[in-house]
Amino acid sequence: MPVPKISIPKDILSSLPMVECSTNVEVIETAAKARQALAKLMRAKEVGLDTETRPNFRKGDSHTVALIQISTMKDSYLFRINKFGFIDELRDFLQSEQVKKIGLSLRDDFNGLRRIGEVEPVNVVELQDYVGQYGIVDASLQKIYGLLFGRRISKGQRLTNWEAQQLTEAQQHYAAIDAWACLKIYRYLERGSFNPEASPYILPPEEEQPQQ
Repeated sequence: MPVPKISIPKDILSSLPMVECSTNVEVIETAAKARQALAKLMRAKEVGLDTETRPNFRKGDSHTVALIQISTMKDSYLFRINKFGFIDELRDFLQSEQVKKIGLSLRDDFNGLRRIGEVEPVNVVELQDYVGQYGIVDASLQKIYGLLFGRRISKGQRLTNWEAQQLTEAQQHYAAIDAWACLKIYRYLERGSFNPEASPYILPPEEEQPQQ
């Protein structure tokens, strides 16, 4: 029997309570601290991954990736590469077969990183593709997280200045959640905790199209 197609309506998503990230958040602003954090992360089996770039508000503006977020279920590391660069150890981590990297819209993240250095990440899971086997047609992190956990991820900090001298607590919280949530979604689905047949968001056949 085919898996039903599932999507959470926008009005329901907007009514959900906000998610709280329970990880420890560490902002990394030097290459030395980055190497220490990456040594710890290399012992992880899998991590959540995301990047942030300063938004372009004027024609002709162009910015490169400012932040790489890598999270376990316990710790979230925010690597401010606009301050110390895309060091070899970060490239080696992304290219390591040892640790699985889970994210959403990873093609965009990796294309952004290739603008500042040669990198070909391996052992990665693209959630937009992965969730399809569970009938989920939503493509945004907000919607996928909402239909699985009944909580809403705020996107209020998305268009803030990720090259600021200091990241605000709100920016840190937002950045950590995006990486942590990817890992939480993957683990939840992998251990068989989601039953598509029991979802309250099953679509009628005429509405079975991907939702942003």
